Amino acid sequence: MAALVVPDPAFGATGAVFAARLAGRRVCVAGLGVSGPPAARVLAARGAIVTAVDTRDDDDRRAIAAALGGDGIRVLLGEAAAATPPAGTELVVTSPGWKPSAPLLAAAAAAGVEVMGDVELAWRLRPSLAGGGRQRWLAVTGTNGKTTTVRMLALILTAAGYRAVAAGNVGTSLADVVTEPDPYEVVAVELSSFQLHWSSTIQPFAAVVLNVAAHHLDWHGTMEAYAADKARIFAAGTLAIGNADDEGSARMASAAGGTVRFRLGEPGPGELGVAGGFLVDRAFGGPGQADGVRLAAVADLHGSGQAAGSRAPAPHIVADALAAAALARAYGAPAGAVSAGLAAFRPDPHRITLVSSVGGIDYIDDSKATNPHAAAASLAAYDPVVWVAGGQLKGAAADLDRLVGAAAARLRGVVLFGADRDIIAAALTRHAPEVPVVEVAGTDTGAMDIVVKAAAELARPGDTVLLAPAAQSFDMFRDYPARGDAFAAAVRRLAAAR
Repeated sequence: MAALVVPDPAFGATGAVFAARLAGRRVCVAGLGVSGPPAARVLAARGAIVTAVDTRDDDDRRAIAAALGGDGIRVLLGEAAAATPPAGTELVVTSPGWKPSAPLLAAAAAAGVEVMGDVELAWRLRPSLAGGGRQRWLAVTGTNGKTTTVRMLALILTAAGYRAVAAGNVGTSLADVVTEPDPYEVVAVELSSFQLHWSSTIQPFAAVVLNVAAHHLDWHGTMEAYAADKARIFAAGTLAIGNADDEGSARMASAAGGTVRFRLGEPGPGELGVAGGFLVDRAFGGPGQADGVRLAAVADLHGSGQAAGSRAPAPHIVADALAAAALARAYGAPAGAVSAGLAAFRPDPHRITLVSSVGGIDYIDDSKATNPHAAAASLAAYDPVVWVAGGQLKGAAADLDRLVGAAAARLRGVVLFGADRDIIAAALTRHAPEVPVVEVAGTDTGAMDIVVKAAAELARPGDTVLLAPAAQSFDMFRDYPARGDAFAAAVRRLAAAR
């Protein structure tokens, strides 16, 4: 899928020059989700004549429109209003979720109007710093683990004494971050494949691709297009950091000239890894430290759903910590800051969260595992495990065979629910025919109680019941947090009934 970014020399500058060039220019902001309103306000504050459009015309969007109207921003709602750029549009800033095939974006590109994302807008508005130079970005992308890595990285940078923040796809708008009156020196930036698709000039100080697996193929069209958008994070001049344990990441970093890697095993020269129970840096250690620099004890990492400290951190949590450490060390953070930042990290909800232990069985909520790659990483942390899975696979079914084959020996049983449970069941029949499988057909509010009860009946004391759906949630739930909340509530009801 070709990018529809058409660079316009009139907007090619950055910083104060770019901001000044916005004055009096007609800009269309496409989409009023998370990123649209902040982008519209930033543009209007710099004198642009802003029209924001959205395909939805409901109470939520009307409330947003009323608020933006108070800032002098014109808002048009509905499919017809969002079909073409308003007359005289000179620049389009799109929300990342809009596909390149969206009529408004395709029409803008065909007319030679530059289309950029909110990340690109923020990059061009980056502030200058009091001591000289511009704000720097340390960027993270990958199919899974982005938010965990970015939050770890921000904590490390803060522990090192830098004025830093986590932003981007993690939830905090980069448009707001780059316009802070007291500028951040460095930003830990989470970038999705959508955001990277709509970016043309961003050049992070250092960047990492955590992993690459089939995801969002309904948006990108092909795996090749998805990977190409991920690879945009390795711009010319960016220190490219790759995951030696992930073929796609390592290949991208090599193609970009990157020489720094991280791995779960013992690191070689130019790598970070694990040795003697510690995260070890053999890339940024400096002269006289050939054996590497100890950064943090693996046992001190949190976020793996361990019950009373009885479990070692999940492998993908360790990998995310290594990636965060690599970026921080590239920027100059000392080993002590890495240790302090990682020790302070606590995971967001629904990411390998221990819900409860009932009858000697741990119940883990990893509802955020919305694709097979994420579910495989989660399953690798537990043995034996009763796997709870299902939902909308959304084009990722090809990875199920690999997932089931790798996890088969650890599976005590499987409970399936949701729209595509039959596809997962077929993969289990092919690769784990001896594993008992229970399918729950219900989709009402009581279905999760049936799921949890079935899992409890399959499990034995010492086992883990793991919600790692490998699929999206929209067939039964509002979003993955709602699915995780339903699972946790069902576990609590199970415990109360014992």
